[in-house]
Amino acid sequence: MDRQFTISYLIGDSLYLNITNRCSNGCAFCIRKTEKGVGYDLWLKEEPTAEEVLAAVEEPQKYKEIVFCGYGEPLSQLEVLKKVAAALKQRGVQSIRVNTNGQANLYYGRNIVPELAGLVDTISISLNAQNAAAYVALCRPQKGEEAYYSLLDFTRKCVGVIPRVILSIVEWPGVDVEACRQIARDLGVEFRVRKPIS
Repeated sequence: MDRQFTISYLIGDSLYLNITNRCSNGCAFCIRKTEKGVGYDLWLKEEPTAEEVLAAVEEPQKYKEIVFCGYGEPLSQLEVLKKVAAALKQRGVQSIRVNTNGQANLYYGRNIVPELAGLVDTISISLNAQNAAAYVALCRPQKGEEAYYSLLDFTRKCVGVIPRVILSIVEWPGVDVEACRQIARDLGVEFRVRKPIS
């Protein structure tokens, strides 16, 4: 089956950018596993270049927000993301968000947060569980429990560098919402509960 090469897609008044299929998690609730997903076929035949991503963004100033979020982990395409975000800022975009699993520092073996300074206005990090064991059971990360501790450390490093930092969870059996809310409170970041896509 020939898949569409969907790089940008609209949800509400925000434009979403889909730049990779790669992800280090295999979450039980992931939209990759649902037939409907978000109403777009987001499987990429190949990862787009920064130029291809920018070509998929027409009139960027008209959107409330531009969000890096697709079927994969956007920070696995870090250099493309940085180039695109910088170009969008030059074109007058006020708000850029990255939705991430928070494992980028583990993935690259270095702290990449300073590289996002001035480019990313909001970072939404998927916490999804109240402890490492629950995270492994739900999100099935390639790096096991280390992935959970890495995302918490990544969150700490984002505070004070990225203007708005959010920890999010998906409503799911076994997820302790209040314990997760307390983790966000302890880290000094916002907290959001999302509904699973069915």
